Amino acid sequence: MHRPEFYRFHQGDRVLPFAPAEYDARLSGLRATMADMGVDACVFTSMHNIAYYSGFLYCSFGRPYGLVVAATDSVTISAGIDAGQPWRRSHGDNITYTDWQRNNYWRAIASVTGKGGAIGLEDDHMTLAQRGLLDAFLKPATTVDIAPATMRQRMAKSPAEIALIRHGAQVADVGGYAIREAIAEGVREIDVAMAGRDAMELEIAKRFPDAEYRDTWVWFQSGINTDGAHNPVTSRTLHRGDILSLNTFPMISGYYTALERTLFVGEVDDASLKIWEANVAAHEYGMSLLKPGASCAAVTEAINAFFAERDLLQYRTFGYGHSFGVLSHYYGREAGLELREDIDTVLEPGMVISMEPMLTIPEGQPGAGGYREHDILVITEDGNDNITGYPYGPAFNTVG
Repeated sequence: MHRPEFYRFHQGDRVLPFAPAEYDARLSGLRATMADMGVDACVFTSMHNIAYYSGFLYCSFGRPYGLVVAATDSVTISAGIDAGQPWRRSHGDNITYTDWQRNNYWRAIASVTGKGGAIGLEDDHMTLAQRGLLDAFLKPATTVDIAPATMRQRMAKSPAEIALIRHGAQVADVGGYAIREAIAEGVREIDVAMAGRDAMELEIAKRFPDAEYRDTWVWFQSGINTDGAHNPVTSRTLHRGDILSLNTFPMISGYYTALERTLFVGEVDDASLKIWEANVAAHEYGMSLLKPGASCAAVTEAINAFFAERDLLQYRTFGYGHSFGVLSHYYGREAGLELREDIDTVLEPGMVISMEPMLTIPEGQPGAGGYREHDILVITEDGNDNITGYPYGPAFNTVG
């Protein structure tokens, strides 16, 4: 029996998050960068860049996946276990590699790139082991780290991306309202989280009936569990007077959006109310600063000064916001568009960024807990468009 190293298995109708013209425009921008950098072909291995340039969001399960972009070719490389699904969800060509012998993945890639060329790769994603195999199978004349340039391209959102992100923000609001309805004394964190997740997945299916549904999640924290922004859900039960942190994360075709809010169960004590109101004021001040021409560092320093004047800066634990796009809690990050002291990126129309100040008061102090508000803002020609609708602050979010 002949067992091929790789082959093409194309069946079914193609369904992608965006129109073919959207991917053609992204690839055109990438190829212009490749020409400037002297790159013959790019070998992408990360989930975010493969999804950004092809639409295909892979499920690795320990197997390697890829996207090869050359002057005229764009080819996803997928494992045989997925059959025709990668082709149905990819823009461009798709090659399936077999596991009859080791490293057929690299043989499939070499069939597109050839040998001896200038290869672009992602230094921040490719492992040392895979880099050794790239050298062995492609024998590149030179390699170039293409990851920073692709990140810069992803930071500028197209109108189609902004439309999808807007849908995501609205879905996040749906999850927020479902969580608010589920909050009650004696209820577990996990029960509240499931209510929010289920509501969002149903809403995504209603808005995007042809999509694949995966990865939508909720972090709902209470009491001491609110001290970290990414603390997992537990079975802790809610008690009257508890501080709560609502975090909804709908995932639509690899695109991440978020809603994050501080709440209290039933009542809020005076010390907690003072911290909460201060964080809300910082949130509103920060949103007013997000406009074209402002640098991430300058926005950060202004909010730092706001907190310092109120003797609260020492309770800040991380940056004040970040970009949105093809990312989740386990892939992607547009680190060049984060509201931190060490990021000097200047905001431009078409960028999408959050404002999310957080204060964590240590256990045992008055007002103990983590306070965070989070809105998503699209930078416009003269300011910003806040696409988050769920209300923030004590009046709406003291629940029960």
